[in-house]
Amino acid sequence: MSQQRTIISGGAVLSMDAAIGDFDRADVLVEDGRIAAVGPDLEAPDALVVDATDAIVLPGFVDTHRHTWQASLRNLASDWTLAHYFTGLHAGLSGLFRPEDTHAANLIGTLEALDSGITTLLDWSHNLNTPEHADAAVAGLRESGARAIFAHGGGAKQYQVPSDVPHPEDARRIREQYFSSDDQLVTMAMALRGPQFADKDVTRDDFALARELGARITVHVGDGEWGKNRPVAWLHEEGLMGPDVTYVHCNTIADDEIDLIAATGGTASVAADVEMQMGHGWPATGRLLDAGVRPSLSIDVCSSNGGHMFGVMRTTIGVQRALDHARAEARGVPLESLRLHCRDVVAFATIEGARAVGLDHRIGSLTPGKDADVIVVRTDSLGLSPLNHPYGALIYNAHPGLVDTVLVQGRIVKRDGRLTEVDHGSLRRLAESSRDYLLGQARHQPAIADACCGGTWIPRPYVPQV
Repeated sequence: MSQQRTIISGGAVLSMDAAIGDFDRADVLVEDGRIAAVGPDLEAPDALVVDATDAIVLPGFVDTHRHTWQASLRNLASDWTLAHYFTGLHAGLSGLFRPEDTHAANLIGTLEALDSGITTLLDWSHNLNTPEHADAAVAGLRESGARAIFAHGGGAKQYQVPSDVPHPEDARRIREQYFSSDDQLVTMAMALRGPQFADKDVTRDDFALARELGARITVHVGDGEWGKNRPVAWLHEEGLMGPDVTYVHCNTIADDEIDLIAATGGTASVAADVEMQMGHGWPATGRLLDAGVRPSLSIDVCSSNGGHMFGVMRTTIGVQRALDHARAEARGVPLESLRLHCRDVVAFATIEGARAVGLDHRIGSLTPGKDADVIVVRTDSLGLSPLNHPYGALIYNAHPGLVDTVLVQGRIVKRDGRLTEVDHGSLRRLAESSRDYLLGQARHQPAIADACCGGTWIPRPYVPQV
């Protein structure tokens, strides 16, 4: 149960709502799980007080694409390319997962996100090898206390690409058993392979299944070489695009394909950290903006990179600014002003993320009437004092250790820098036990036996058939 009334007082408030604006010092009043008021000197004598002096108050971050099932394999892929990842994970370790491994990873991975200020996570769950794996994935999300979207993505056999294996029909059971209502803290979407990774007939059937179930669609497009076969143009020719689709990555799709996303009301998810490391291509942030698509942000795989939004925001803005500077230099004309501002990128991580998961009517801004998904980020460290530019501080100086308080639907899930209902020792032991099992099993698989060798394993790269 959430507190009946909570007041977050005295912070620098970034509402992410143009009609409300920002405040150097203001309060946020929460009643019955929702934002009741935002402004200076609010009166709420009977409310629980969260002191936000020397802190920034803003909506919780929204991660629109994370393969949470990989959390127990944290950093194993930190020296891998995308081709290594396909061989090492999808053709290797993924098949070793038991349902309890999926549960452990989803639980610790979602709590990791929550601890860093990500209050909403889209779990792009594409290692559901059995119905029991799907049940375990949903259970992990629910137990975390975060807001989450379970994006049903099939299992390992669907990712031996190119694939002619249909999306599992078990998605129908999951929808009926767990997600008969969309008015829940954990809801459902469909994570589809699309024409990059599945044949055309399967893709048509997968999209039809998602729409029959009334679930939003999230699909990878533009991932390195796979993205050069004009997947978005084909989707448009087939009449499969629409405002219910989020296009993940978009790095190597053509400009006219990005225009098609804009024309059909689609949304986009940029994962700049992974994209820069693994070779997806340059992040599409600027090209999306040129077409009128304001992207959301995502972590992607914690088996490779960090799981917090601060790092992704920093990479997103840094790479796009570098590209803009390079373009100006190539023209021989200095860049007179930066088109991508810090506030834009914080908006990508909040309200644009909410739009991409279809929840902007409920979250993403501190708008009265919306659910109170709120975070408080401390600014009293030497690295943030004095506070001059809150948006710049969030992107360039902040980190998960400064996230002091987190509310989800008005319920305080982190206070004074600690998750309130988590036994950290038990959770770590659960993750370590799963890790030990998976890497122990890998010793018996000749192709991946080196996975047990402390991060030295570099898989044989996968060669896409395009």
